[in-house]
Amino acid sequence: MSNLMWKTVKRLLCPSTTANGAELTSAGQWGEAQAERALRQKGYAILGRRVHVGRRDELDLVARDGAVLVFVEVKTRKTEAFGRPGEAVNHAKRHYLSRAAVRYIKHLRQRPNAFRFDVVEVIGTVDTPAPLIRHIENAFPLDRCYRVP
Repeated sequence: MSNLMWKTVKRLLCPSTTANGAELTSAGQWGEAQAERALRQKGYAILGRRVHVGRRDELDLVARDGAVLVFVEVKTRKTEAFGRPGEAVNHAKRHYLSRAAVRYIKHLRQRPNAFRFDVVEVIGTVDTPAPLIRHIENAFPLDRCYRVP
């Protein structure tokens, strides 16, 4: 059975859904939905999901925490057997996220007074009744090669 066919069969036999009934097709999307739910419960306003800026850059979640614009990177893992999920946000990933954030800010009519980068770690699977969710605020600074206009 081809990989595409297997994914289709798996999705049909084991569907997972979001709160509004939309079907999730990957662990990453499930993790992003869990992170979004957790942030909403903390009072964050979600401004965007899977926001594409440019051809290569994507921001998992863009949110507002009071007056602060928050760019959220979500890392989902089944277990922590190979380390914490946030460890995957290495120098290269921080560079790409910084570039995406600067591009996002450039397109805003009004520039935010403050912004930050958060990482949300989601440990579990679709079958996990209560996944472990860790929110790391201000996880890293803007890459030094970028400036906000």
